[in-house]
Amino acid sequence: MVELSPEDAKLVTLARSTRARTQAAEGAAVRDLDGRTYAGATVDLEALKLSAVQVCAAMSVASGSRGLAAAVVLGRATELDHLTEPDRAVLAELGGEGVVVHLADESGAVVASS
Repeated sequence: MVELSPEDAKLVTLARSTRARTQAAEGAAVRDLDGRTYAGATVDLEALKLSAVQVCAAMSVASGSRGLAAAVVLGRATELDHLTEPDRAVLAELGGEGVVVHLADESGAVVASS
């Protein structure tokens, strides 16, 4: 079991509750460099398809975030290699090399971290 800081545990809770509320494929939550948190879920419309990470990234950028400190992705991915290339790219662009990424299963148990 992965030990999380209280701030990262909060991200797991936010991602889990957002995914449950929307019944989406994935939930995600991020914390920006100012400590603000954003939670989102997969958007799967005919006219718009976004991963939960992309939703969180868009919300943080639209709010003036200068970067990300941590992210949680909750859903089907069980290894960091299972993140999609677009998700990895947005996390790298906004978070850089130091961004902490946790993957959690559908119950909220963290299964991988970087």
